[in-house]
Amino acid sequence: MSANPEQVATMFVEYYYNQFDQDRSGLAPLYREGSMLTFESSSFKGTQSIIEKLQSLPFQQIKHQVSTMDPQPGVAGDHIMVLVTGQLLVDEEQRPMSYTQTFYLVPENINGQTQYYVHNDIFKLVYG
Repeated sequence: MSANPEQVATMFVEYYYNQFDQDRSGLAPLYREGSMLTFESSSFKGTQSIIEKLQSLPFQQIKHQVSTMDPQPGVAGDHIMVLVTGQLLVDEEQRPMSYTQTFYLVPENINGQTQYYVHNDIFKLVYG
C-alpha cells in the first residue's frame, strides 16, 4: 500500500521545523550516511557532516514559518519530494527572511514500520 505523499509530507515538515527550531542536533535520526545537504551552495554528505553544519549556523534562536508545502511522488516506490517555502525569524531580528527548501524523502522499514529519512535536502534564502 502506498503512503499518501501529502500526509507524509505534512507530518515530516511539521516535525522537521519544530525540531530544528528547538534543537538542531535532534535532526540526526532523519539523515543517513548517504544523505546530502546543499545549504546556500555548499554541500555536506553524511549525518555527521550535515548536523555539524546545521549546528554551526550563527544564530541562537530561530522560528520557521511555512507558507507553502508541495509534495510530489518520487522516482521510486514511496519516495516523496517536498518543496517548502516560508519565512525565518532569527534571534532578535524583526524582519523575516524568505527561504525555500526541498527534501527528497526515502522510506525504510524499521521494526515493521515504514519511516522516512532525508536523502536530499536543499536550502536557499530568497533575496529581493
